[in-house]
Amino acid sequence: MQKTSSRLLALLSLLQTHRDWSGEDLADRLDITSRTVRRDIDRLRELGYRITTVRGPAGGYRLEAGAQLPPLLFDDGQVIALAVALRTAAATGTTIAEDATRALATLRQVMPPRLRHRIDLLHITAVPPPPENHTPEVDPHLLMDLSRAIHAHEELRLDHTPDPDRPRRVQPHHLVTWRARWYLVAWDLTREDWRAFRVDRIRPRTPTGPRFTPRELPGGDVSTFLTGRFRGNDGTTTDWPCRGEVILHLPAHAVAPYAQDGVVEELGPHRCRLTLGSWSWPGLAAALGRFDTEIEITGPPQLAAAFNDLAARYARAGRRP
Repeated sequence: MQKTSSRLLALLSLLQTHRDWSGEDLADRLDITSRTVRRDIDRLRELGYRITTVRGPAGGYRLEAGAQLPPLLFDDGQVIALAVALRTAAATGTTIAEDATRALATLRQVMPPRLRHRIDLLHITAVPPPPENHTPEVDPHLLMDLSRAIHAHEELRLDHTPDPDRPRRVQPHHLVTWRARWYLVAWDLTREDWRAFRVDRIRPRTPTGPRFTPRELPGGDVSTFLTGRFRGNDGTTTDWPCRGEVILHLPAHAVAPYAQDGVVEELGPHRCRLTLGSWSWPGLAAALGRFDTEIEITGPPQLAAAFNDLAARYARAGRRP
């Protein structure tokens, strides 16, 4: 028989799966009697958990959201995951860093010694980006306001710099983090197209607009859409719009660290094949030109034309004083 504390934790974990449980099912899962289930349910209620009784032939139980935060019960894995998340947030210097530090201190105070020792060994150092690449902080209250509008399917009126004089009407769909920045993915009613707005540049106007029926996001999911948009396509795929293949007179191990998501194939001790993508043919040619070596173009013809255009452009630039 499990100890009462561990049994209550297991019972609470089952109830948190957002489904109705019959007393018999709970007894079977926990290997206890139905009478013990009823007693444990009463103990959880005394701790502040709102557990309602479900009517029906077999009866049952459901965990409801409460008006107050009751004592939380976590298993070891959940405690470690929560502590790592809080320590990471505290180290990144975001607007919630101070709150994360205080929350971690509160959590550490009630940890058993075996877990406290493991968490104390975890030290995270966040290396800030260069000043020119500084990530603007985002107000947590703004994130909550946008999340509420997304959940309620309510249109938003907002100002978005660098064009604050033209308020936008949008149907918000997702909040996304991409390379340490927050974005609001929304359908722009004015431009009749999908947009990804940087949240640090958003100033919502009140009140919100009417409710709307969400549209289907291109690509089927927000990850595909946003990756595709930032790669220069319509968001229905994560492929680059332009992809070419060249042979570089460099060993594969010298190219691979700088090929990003390109494919590097070894052709010999001093030659390799590189397949790389970009948002445009000139952009792809310029990216390949970073490798200080001879380049043999395998294809397609658009890549060769882009190299010729760049060569002429660079030659003109070099002749100017």
